[in-house]
Amino acid sequence: MNHDWIIGVIGQHSCDAELYEIARQVGKGIAERGAVLLCGGLGGVMEAACRGAKQAGGFTVGILPGSSGADANPYVDLKIVTGLGEARNLVVVLSASALVACGGQAGTLSEIGFALRHGKILVGLNTWRIQDPAGKEDFFPQFQEPEAALNYVWSKLERNHAL
Repeated sequence: MNHDWIIGVIGQHSCDAELYEIARQVGKGIAERGAVLLCGGLGGVMEAACRGAKQAGGFTVGILPGSSGADANPYVDLKIVTGLGEARNLVVVLSASALVACGGQAGTLSEIGFALRHGKILVGLNTWRIQDPAGKEDFFPQFQEPEAALNYVWSKLERNHAL
């Protein structure tokens, strides 16, 4: 277990109960594995992941887009107020050891693009599927279950750490 790992959870700021539960399980699994959870700090997927992490005794960090820590969901331990708006998405991606995309709207798509551009470990759960102009797909693995996604992330992190 490596407590230096920071796992970013990216996803939409409002979501249905099913996606909320998936994100909560992701957050819980991150904390149970001893990593720090990083997200955009707002509601929806971000709140659910932070809630799951807190339920498992974890530590959460929110990179907030606005100019007030009051915007953070109640499960964020460390509120980083940026005033950067959506530009904070790049801060989330670059600060993470790996990222889990849960659902998502346009902001999540930008984070996925940043993650791919910067060679980050990235997995998806009910999120965007990307195809390039030549028809190439499968730029990052997609999973149905949070546990399988996290197992993949940890195997990649451990393999990279051993190098």
